[in-house]
Amino acid sequence: MPSIYEKYNLKQVINASGRMTALGVSTPRPEVVEAVLSGMNHYFEMKDLVNKTGEYIARLLEVEGATVVSCASAGIAQSVAAVLVKDSDWLLENLHRTPIENNEIVLPRGHNVNFGAPVGTMVALGGGKVVEAGYANECSAEQLAAAISPRTAAVLFIKSHHCVQKSMLSVEQAAVVARKHNLPLIVDAAAEEDLQRYYRAGAELVIYSGAKAIEGPTSGLVIGKTQYVEWVKRQAGGIGRAMKVGKEGILGLTCAIEHFLSASKESGAEMVAKMTPFIDQLNTLNGVSARVVWDSAGRDIARSEIKFDEAITGVATAELVSALKQGEYAIYFRGYKANEGIIEADVRSVSPAQLAIVAKRIAEELNKEQTA
Repeated sequence: MPSIYEKYNLKQVINASGRMTALGVSTPRPEVVEAVLSGMNHYFEMKDLVNKTGEYIARLLEVEGATVVSCASAGIAQSVAAVLVKDSDWLLENLHRTPIENNEIVLPRGHNVNFGAPVGTMVALGGGKVVEAGYANECSAEQLAAAISPRTAAVLFIKSHHCVQKSMLSVEQAAVVARKHNLPLIVDAAAEEDLQRYYRAGAELVIYSGAKAIEGPTSGLVIGKTQYVEWVKRQAGGIGRAMKVGKEGILGLTCAIEHFLSASKESGAEMVAKMTPFIDQLNTLNGVSARVVWDSAGRDIARSEIKFDEAITGVATAELVSALKQGEYAIYFRGYKANEGIIEADVRSVSPAQLAIVAKRIAEELNKEQTA
């Protein structure tokens, strides 16, 4: 019987980029796959399933409320809609046809990023209007407060490696500002591993990707204060209908959260041990230097930083990254700094054998240039 790759003529991927949506994010454990299959093969009253699994997750995480959504992006849109619509039946069905004066969502300018789609697009889907606070490279608590006006509906904080990290206020500081102005704080923590920290820091709503750190199926998790989570759930009769999550996603994520909380996780030190032979191999190549670097957003994630001296390698790093996607395996890296001659390899989803293939392919591509 042909493999999936053979049947659909798909390219095999070595994912040294990390848990990225463009590559299918992560691979759930067998128990989660079983929960997904079980969900697909049974019927439920969906409102009952949403409520009961939400209560179960809330107990697991020791938070007031929780609900499963289709993805973290949907979580942003529905959370914004929740703080605008609240209990209004009219706005629930007429959100985008009704002018709302108090629809401004304030966030630090350095957080207004494109994570695969713009943050502003998700806010607009929820009926909100982005107002940026501070500057691209700086936002203090005072600058955040200065952007708040009578038209402000909520404060949004994006906790992500995509965002500017330097000279930015913390979630805790943002919570103080929001509380002082009687506004809810929404935290997008899509790829974060701590499922309690931002709730405990004072956020009314916190959004996670179900498929990233939690390693569930494609899904999202919204946790927070009871009233706000209930308003998010109401969006099933509004914009949430267009981004609904299926029974299999709900049960799969619930199972994944259980295992995420109890299973041992690969530590940064273990990642370093896995990547050390890979780094040593790369450092034998002419014009290449590799080293361990740590996650810029503060998570316990170690990565391989690979720096190319283009004067020696004779090839632009961006062209090398493109070439490595064209062989038998499509090899993906974190290429945010390719214009500086730097890429990063995330080893969480890569085996030692695959790392050896990656090193071999880099050597092959560089040898092509140096012997041309």
